Amino acid sequence: MAKKVALLQGNEACAMGAVYAGAKFFGGYPITPSTEVAEVLSKELPKVGGKFIQMEDEIGAMASVIGASLTGAKSITATSGPGVSLKQELIGYACIAEVPCVIINVMRGGPSTGMPTGPGQSDVMQAMWGTHGDHAAIALVPNSCQEIFSETVRAFNLAEKYRMPVQVLFDEIVGHMRERIVFPEPGELEVIDREAPTEGPDTYKPYDATKGQVPPLASFGSGYKFHVTGLNKADDGFPTTKASLVDAEERRQIAKVMDNVADIESNEEYLTEDAEVIIWAYGSTSRSARYAVNELRSQGIKAGLFRPITLWPFPAKRTAQLAVQCKAIVVSEMNLGQMIYEVERVAKGNCVVAGEFRVDGEPINPGQIMKKVKEVI
Repeated sequence: MAKKVALLQGNEACAMGAVYAGAKFFGGYPITPSTEVAEVLSKELPKVGGKFIQMEDEIGAMASVIGASLTGAKSITATSGPGVSLKQELIGYACIAEVPCVIINVMRGGPSTGMPTGPGQSDVMQAMWGTHGDHAAIALVPNSCQEIFSETVRAFNLAEKYRMPVQVLFDEIVGHMRERIVFPEPGELEVIDREAPTEGPDTYKPYDATKGQVPPLASFGSGYKFHVTGLNKADDGFPTTKASLVDAEERRQIAKVMDNVADIESNEEYLTEDAEVIIWAYGSTSRSARYAVNELRSQGIKAGLFRPITLWPFPAKRTAQLAVQCKAIVVSEMNLGQMIYEVERVAKGNCVVAGEFRVDGEPINPGQIMKKVKEVI
């Protein structure tokens, strides 16, 4: 039987990916250029027994997502940069309380209101460092409508598996473009649900590190009663200031991500085997970069593309290997330099690292990238 095919906007593909992953709750607030995610889920979630709610603001939206997730519902919100800024305190709460949820950020220009209808990639550092304190972060950066669908599913899987918020970042270009989508059959893409406790309610501890780096999570309303707080806590969920417990909690929550980078990391490489110059690009910019690689190759310049799909945790190991292999890395991004600093950090001077940036609301085109490559080789 032929698979279902549709012409979908990236934002629409995101919503349908959430439904495929088993999302049952959306809490959000309209904001350009992400609103279509909410619009589609407002129609689709009730069809699968889910709930949609438009909150009074982005802060309330994030709070509702956390609350819904604690009842066992796979939960999602969608916004853009200014909305993520408002959500930051509660993103930090979701981190320390280890509440699985998915946050969609359709990136636009900034800071503040910036350019609501124009693309940007200036929220990538915010995805890691936006909230305060030491914490881990997972952020995914798809570059096509089909990949938005599959990466939204993977975001839910990672959130459930590692019991934490996961962000999906795609810029306005990918969010609003329309492409052919082939819908996977049920079961074709892996769908992961959080681990539930095996012990009874009387002995359950929500942060019991003896159960592993990711303790099982019971659902409110299922007969389990437990405490959830934004404070450092003991394994029973109640606050503590005991130094050894605070230290252990902080380190475990970071280790559950950093010890599993191989499981979380995903990237694409194109013609990197013999490349003398690597174009390091993500999101819609990587589409221009791939075109630039082909054009440069036709001119005798050995160029290749490294495209991170998982941006956080940062793909340090492979980026470092490429820095040793090549003469130069050109980092192309729609900001004035953010991920380039991570590339420089892991390159450790083994090659030239140069940036090609743009913040005027227009996409980076292949010609710009090609010009920069020719300047550095």
